Amino acid sequence: MIKRFFILSSLCMVLGVSAQKSHTVVQGDNPYNIAKKYGITVDELLKLNPKNKDGKLAIGDVLTIKSDKAVTPVVTKTVVAEKVNHTTGTSVGKIVLQPKQTIYGITKQYRISETDLRKLNPELDSHMKIGDEITLPLASIKKYGGDQQAVVTTKPVETSAEKPTVSTPAAVEGETYVIQAKDNYYRITKQFGITQQDLFTLNPGLEEKGLKPGETIKIKKSHTDTVAVTEPAANPKEKMDSGNEKSSSASNVVVGDDYVTYTVQQGDTVFSIVNKFGVSIDELIALNPDLSHGLKTGMVLKIKKQDAAYVKKNGDVLSVVLMLPFGYSTNETQYRGMALDFLTGAKLAIERNARSGQKLDVKIVDSGNESSFKNSLTQINPDNTDLIIGPFFKSNVIDVLDFTKNQKIPIVAPFANTPELYNYSNLIIVETNNQTYADKIVDEVKAVYSDQKIYVVADAKKENANYIKSGLEKAVKNPNVVIVNSPSDIQLDQNMMTGQSAPVIAILANDDMGDAFATKISALSKEVQGVKAFSMFYSPVFEKKVDELSQASLVYLMDRKINTDGNFEKEILAAYKTKYCKTPPKYAIVGFDVVNDMLTRENKKGEIFKQMNKVQTQLATKFEFVKSKANGAYVNTGYRVIRLVP
Repeated sequence: MIKRFFILSSLCMVLGVSAQKSHTVVQGDNPYNIAKKYGITVDELLKLNPKNKDGKLAIGDVLTIKSDKAVTPVVTKTVVAEKVNHTTGTSVGKIVLQPKQTIYGITKQYRISETDLRKLNPELDSHMKIGDEITLPLASIKKYGGDQQAVVTTKPVETSAEKPTVSTPAAVEGETYVIQAKDNYYRITKQFGITQQDLFTLNPGLEEKGLKPGETIKIKKSHTDTVAVTEPAANPKEKMDSGNEKSSSASNVVVGDDYVTYTVQQGDTVFSIVNKFGVSIDELIALNPDLSHGLKTGMVLKIKKQDAAYVKKNGDVLSVVLMLPFGYSTNETQYRGMALDFLTGAKLAIERNARSGQKLDVKIVDSGNESSFKNSLTQINPDNTDLIIGPFFKSNVIDVLDFTKNQKIPIVAPFANTPELYNYSNLIIVETNNQTYADKIVDEVKAVYSDQKIYVVADAKKENANYIKSGLEKAVKNPNVVIVNSPSDIQLDQNMMTGQSAPVIAILANDDMGDAFATKISALSKEVQGVKAFSMFYSPVFEKKVDELSQASLVYLMDRKINTDGNFEKEILAAYKTKYCKTPPKYAIVGFDVVNDMLTRENKKGEIFKQMNKVQTQLATKFEFVKSKANGAYVNTGYRVIRLVP
């Protein structure tokens, strides 16, 4: 039997039709988001549920999602534009996104790195809907398309040199427009000067079914011009630097004295909004209580203004300091191997960015140990430093933050992540914390829960287990959650009516019992069907026991995973082996990922904080930063979700 791995991005919506045939309505649900979740139209949902045909839902209602009729397999057609991408010099085409296709799945199937995929599809995260078109190298589509290889070729797209650019005339009121392959809501509303709400009002049902190339829609030109009141810049240069960014969103962002207002657009998520404005989710909800009922297109949100971002002052050259615990000054070797490995990966990233034209001045400082650390600060000139990567330990990070507090230099903490650090606005925290993983586990369990008994295997401190239990008690109805100290304590439940064994849900909330957990779950799955397993952490045994653990549909999380089929990843792995004659060890991978991610976020002005909303995956690490609070640290929430499918 062939088993399949599905790896999803942290905040990517799970696409496709669920195997379940019903959905229990929870707070925040509406017909549109339920239909979208299961890959069906609102009309189909309401036809399957006649008693809800008016669209009104009550919490606790059980909706039919999928009929018992046989589903006819759909042969996917891949529409290929066969145009040349002038950035890469390669021919590109398009595939139509199918149920259960994800960013990682596409990179694996078509042998492309996530970095290259995002270059070809800049708005990838906002367009992960079934039926969307994804641009890929044409050769990859033809070679790896599989079922998506039924190609319908179209006339090659002419380059600007072959065909003059023709602007589309603005439409007058009452006109219609034929949807083009590259259209999206933003493009159409900008082209014809209307709002998305006007577009949806003129075209009932358009919001639910989406834009389909070839269909005709109604459009009109707005009679009202939206005026954005911009805040006076501190100086003329600052106004010039930020002008383009403000004008690009002038139609839905208005600046006030203490906060800005933002009109929610189609495709927006809470995550994309907090990233866009650098605020935390709690702060956003505090100013906008209605968000607790769900995010809706057209909502006007209040968002607290942030301080101006740090701007470097060393001309074209970016001055970077790496603080690594070699321990030469104190003759301590405890962390030297870790530091040396980190440095090998960092050097590869530095050389790569330098070859791309970035002007760098890099200084390596031996941070010693925690007690001798302050002596190393004398080697740093805060007035001539643009970026500090390191140190590794929390107490040292706080010392650097205090040392540079007047300059607000961006500080990157590769490993330290505690709430104590969240108050520093110039801090970038790379490690994803356990609370983020635990929240994801709660969401995953909520999606499959149907009155099963839940076991949580805890570590000695029980912090993760207690957090998960608390989350489940809020997320599901009347959960029976038991915290145990060992996987051997997990037992099948008993059906009160029949006396037969009943399946349970098992969660591993510590990182050192993977073998025992896998063994126990495998044994329980042989006794009864329907056991579900989840793990906050990765264990190598999960890859060794794929067949057995697939029977329990094991879902586990990973902070780092290399896609060895990606072109970018192949390039970096080969470069490291050529340079150091070996495969990169763990801390070399971290060193490359952290340094390469930070350097690629820097622009010529050193405005790294303006680039923090970009989602980037490096060699193995996914970087998805959110603000911990207003004027607080940027914290990475990126991780991978791995699902073992029976």
